[in-house]
Amino acid sequence: MRTIERKIKQLARNGSFFCFIGVGIACLAASELASPQNSASPAELVRATVAHEVAAANDPSQKHMFRSRKQTPQGSQTRLYVETRDAMAGMTIAYNDKPLTPEQLRGEEDRLHNLIANPEQLKHKRSQERENADRTLRIVRTLPDAFLYEYDAEEEGTSQVGKPEDRLVRLKFRPNPAYRPPSRVEEVLTGMQGIVLIDPRAQRIARIDGTLFKEVSFGWGILGHLDKGGHFLVEQCDVGDGSWEISRMDLSITGKILLFKSISYKSDEVLNDFKQVPADTTFAKGVEMLKEEEAKLSQTNAAVVDGGNKSH
Repeated sequence: MRTIERKIKQLARNGSFFCFIGVGIACLAASELASPQNSASPAELVRATVAHEVAAANDPSQKHMFRSRKQTPQGSQTRLYVETRDAMAGMTIAYNDKPLTPEQLRGEEDRLHNLIANPEQLKHKRSQERENADRTLRIVRTLPDAFLYEYDAEEEGTSQVGKPEDRLVRLKFRPNPAYRPPSRVEEVLTGMQGIVLIDPRAQRIARIDGTLFKEVSFGWGILGHLDKGGHFLVEQCDVGDGSWEISRMDLSITGKILLFKSISYKSDEVLNDFKQVPADTTFAKGVEMLKEEEAKLSQTNAAVVDGGNKSH
């Protein structure tokens, strides 16, 4: 049971809950339409954007360094990440917005250096990340069939949601009663409804806000269930180089595993400060980038604190 619960939390961190956002449309604005008949059907538009999302997910040419701050009921954790050709390199730099102690920082560096020194461990880490990515794409490909969509409204993109000044199209979605999940992985889709916000020009998803409107059981309830009311919010944005990245993930779920073990997961993670890195960046090089970035941030924080003390 501990293994299953740990896996749920790992999927949330690795972005597998983001698999639910693989739906989208490419839609012309109403002001640009000669008539409603000139627009593609929601189903056609969803399929077009899903194809675009899948293609982007499989493109290895865009990699970034970025910062993440995750808030949970237990406190906050701030981390730096670098996408590398080998695996994701990550380093914690603060707990509850307080920098790590020298001992904690050495522990982070030792953990990363241990991965560099142990190719098999790094290979295993890469394998896990690929499994999560494959699971994500597997669900993304089913989304055009899993949901029904209808037009809701439009709004303007921002630096954190979509792209500034781009027009975003909002759609409501609900389960397609004709959809039959091929496995437990897709079963959760049958209990979701919400809205999806699309940048029709870029054919990218800017936001998806979904809620479980009913309890979703796995394995006839024997393996467990997710409670009604579970909620997730995922946002994406153009990070300035033509690529899109997740800018926020807000997740709140409760349920049970194997009928007896209660689960509860709640987190709100904001990701920002994206900087492009070379596509051929190795894990070892990524670790060096993390250490350099952490040192820069430490110097900046020290200067701010020193300046504040002098002002008093």
